[in-house]
Amino acid sequence: MMTITIEMPSVSDCSAEECAYNTDNQCHARAITVGDGAHPGCDTFFHASAHNRETRRIAGVGACKVTGCLYNEDYECQSDSISVGQQGGSIQCLTYSAKA
Repeated sequence: MMTITIEMPSVSDCSAEECAYNTDNQCHARAITVGDGAHPGCDTFFHASAHNRETRRIAGVGACKVTGCLYNEDYECQSDSISVGQQGGSIQCLTYSAKA
């Protein structure tokens, strides 16, 4: 397996405890994708029991498809880090902020 090192915003905390990637309120996916173009949902979320073997890894934000977010630049998040959790009945990027 190839190791690729890039800078990306981290997922600083995630309160979606029912997600397969969540252990102790931390996301351990390699990277997540946020949004569907209009809504800042966590596209990587899926409901399952935790299956993470690599809990030292902290997820990064690989892509953001929410074009109306202040932090989105060319489909990449420019925030230093984000928080993910439940909002409005779904799992969302809680750092989302609408462009003025």
